[in-house]
Amino acid sequence: MKNRPNSPMPSSFGSAIDLSGLVKRPVAPSAPSANANSYVIEVTEINFSAAVMEQSKTVPVVLDFWAEWCGPCKQLSPILERLALAGEGTWILGKIDTEAQPELARAFQIQSIPTVIAVVDGKLLPLFQGAYPEEQISQVLAELLRVAGEQGVSGRFEINPSVPPVTPVPVSDVEADLDADEARAIKAIDAGDLDGAADAYRALLVRKPGDQYARIGLAHVELMRRVTELDATVVMALAASEPENVDSQINAADFEMSSGHIEESFARLINSIRISAGADRQRGREHLLALFELVDPSDPVIAKTRTSLANALF
Repeated sequence: MKNRPNSPMPSSFGSAIDLSGLVKRPVAPSAPSANANSYVIEVTEINFSAAVMEQSKTVPVVLDFWAEWCGPCKQLSPILERLALAGEGTWILGKIDTEAQPELARAFQIQSIPTVIAVVDGKLLPLFQGAYPEEQISQVLAELLRVAGEQGVSGRFEINPSVPPVTPVPVSDVEADLDADEARAIKAIDAGDLDGAADAYRALLVRKPGDQYARIGLAHVELMRRVTELDATVVMALAASEPENVDSQINAADFEMSSGHIEESFARLINSIRISAGADRQRGREHLLALFELVDPSDPVIAKTRTSLANALF
C-alpha cells in the first residue's frame, strides 16, 4: 500500500503481525471496560485477553501506549479519546499505561511513547508514534477501518448500560495544567501547524533548557515535519537503490522511526555512517543522535546502538 503524502501511516500498514502468542499465561475473564465505559478502555494484564484479543474479533482495538511523564502523550490521548467517542463503536480505544503495565509494554516491544498500535482479529497493525494532528489521525483511522473491513472485522462495540460513561478530558483542560509554551505547542499540533509547535517548544527550551518533555516534544514534531513532506514509497525505493546516499538513508530512517521500526532505523544510520566519510559521516551521526531523543534513554537499544556507533566511527 502506498503511503499518502501528509499522512503518518507507516509503509507496513495493512501487513498484520500475529498476536496470538502475546499473552501466554491464562487470565481471568473480565468485562472489556475495566474502569471506563463508552469506547475508551483501560487495558491491563488481567483484562487484556477479553478487552483486546476477544474484542478485536468484532471491532478494531486501537492501543495507546502512554505514561504520566510523557509530554507528547498529553497531546495525543485527548484527541484519540475524542475520536473514539465520535466513532460510536466502529473501533475502541485501549489505553495502556507503560509504567503501570510494564509486561504489556515489553510484550509489544514498546521503545518510545506515545506509540499507537491497532489489533484486528488478534493481529497487530503498527500505526504511528508521536503526537499527530487530529486530521492526520482521522486519516489513519479511516484506513484502519477499511483494512479491518477487508479482513471481516466490521462490527460495532455495544456499550454496557450498567457502567456509567467516562467523559474524555478535553484538550483545553490538559493545556490548563501545562506551561504556556507547551500548551501553545499542543494547540498548534492539533491545528496541524507543525512549524508553530516547533517554535513553541524551542521557546520553552530557551527558558527551561533541561525540560525533558519539551525536548522530546520538539523531537517528535521535527520528525513529523520531515516525514509528512515525503512519500514513503519513493523514499524507501531510493534508499534501497542508493545505499551510499546519506540523504536517502536519513529519510528512510525517519520513516522507519515514525512507524515504530526503531532498531531498523538505527541500524540503517549506523551502516550509512560506517560506509561514509567527512561531512556525510558527520550528518549521519548527528541525525542518529537526534533520533535518540525519541527513545527512552534507559532502553537497551540505545546502549547497543551507541556501541555500534563507536565501532562505526573508529
